[in-house]
Amino acid sequence: MITNIIYHMIMNDYIKELGSDIMQKKVLFLCTQNSARSQMAEAILNDKGKDKFIAFSAGSQPADDINIHAKIVMKEMGIDISNYKPKSVEQFLNEEFDFVITLCDKAKNECPILPNDAIYVHWGITDPRDFKGNEEETITHFKKIRNELNTRINLLIDLPVDKLDKATLRKRLDEIISK
Repeated sequence: MITNIIYHMIMNDYIKELGSDIMQKKVLFLCTQNSARSQMAEAILNDKGKDKFIAFSAGSQPADDINIHAKIVMKEMGIDISNYKPKSVEQFLNEEFDFVITLCDKAKNECPILPNDAIYVHWGITDPRDFKGNEEETITHFKKIRNELNTRINLLIDLPVDKLDKATLRKRLDEIISK
């Protein structure tokens, strides 16, 4: 957990030194336990969108560990989250973000107001941990959620975030839900 946070802080400081024209946009993904959806979203965006974005994730009531099925389906995608740890949103209260994306209704309702002018967006995604089935069915369900996140994150990466005004950008982020 600490290693992941320190890496992102160091990279963000390094990018600031290089110049604002390549400054990554900071994204915070929120869900309740920070054990599946938000962790997968953070990992996917940091893997695929690392030139434009730096992602973090947190939960309003963080779990003790990352869900094993989330680890399995992410590894299958070539992204290892086995060392990730759930984090509390409280540790980010003094951080500035460009985007705060809630992934569940509970996180949306409990989302704190962070100390800057972030764009808040809600991408309600079913909690894969609620699925009831055998191991194979559960993995299939987690893959479905992972793929849904992947699709939305690819659309986010494709947005010309530096060229759109805030209102248009928020509208485009909201439209991602319906795609």
